[in-house]
Amino acid sequence: MKQKQFFTVLYENEFLLAVNKASGIAVSPDRWDESKERLDRLLDAYLGGRAYTVHRLDRDTSGLVLFAKTPPAHRELSLAFANNGVQKRYIAVIHGVPSWEETSCDLPLVPGGDKKHRTVIDKYRGKKSYTSFRLLGNAGNYSVVEAKPKTGRTHQIRVHLAALGHPLVCDTLYGRASPKGILLSSLKKTWHGDPLDEKPLLERLGLHSCELRLPAPLAAALRLTPPAPPDSAGEACFTAPLPRDLNALIRQMEKSSGKPFNLEPL
Repeated sequence: MKQKQFFTVLYENEFLLAVNKASGIAVSPDRWDESKERLDRLLDAYLGGRAYTVHRLDRDTSGLVLFAKTPPAHRELSLAFANNGVQKRYIAVIHGVPSWEETSCDLPLVPGGDKKHRTVIDKYRGKKSYTSFRLLGNAGNYSVVEAKPKTGRTHQIRVHLAALGHPLVCDTLYGRASPKGILLSSLKKTWHGDPLDEKPLLERLGLHSCELRLPAPLAAALRLTPPAPPDSAGEACFTAPLPRDLNALIRQMEKSSGKPFNLEPL
């Protein structure tokens, strides 16, 4: 049986390591997650030394994660994330078809606010939270959106989308139950296969961290030279391609809708 590859190195220099994380592995220790496999441990082994955790993705979210390789780099990167100095961009697949082309959500959030340890909306105790959304395409009763969180609260995108009435697909914590995942038969009206043998296109959280931009002063201090778009003005721009399962779902959605989705940033 082929062993799952939990990460792919996208960029590395003497200060920083950027990886594309697979869904299904925790980034670092979590009191609610007793998983034996952890990304930080795997990267310690890869480096033959310490990989310093800078920020986190949910276990079932795929995409870009940055790790520092030295204590000074760890301090500078952590401050940039804490002060909302890093621009973050996600691709998400959601239930339903929004009435909006673009919208935002600024509901204040409290992590671990209920008995299920979920992040909850609380206008009195909640911390300031802001996410902007842009509709990229839809097919059947599903849509693809771009999410840009300006703050970094736990489960922020998941909670804000659920509050807007369009939870992420396969989100058992904040969304609707999808015991069989997302099936081709739910997108393709002419599908005539055997429902007992049908395999899901996606059976994990429909969220992927696809882009991170670090400010120019930090990029210069850490000697970062990843490929960057012309408008980056000295910023360091990291990108992570969609994983196979999420890419397959979106391609099928495009076929069903009869038009391509533009997943590129504006």
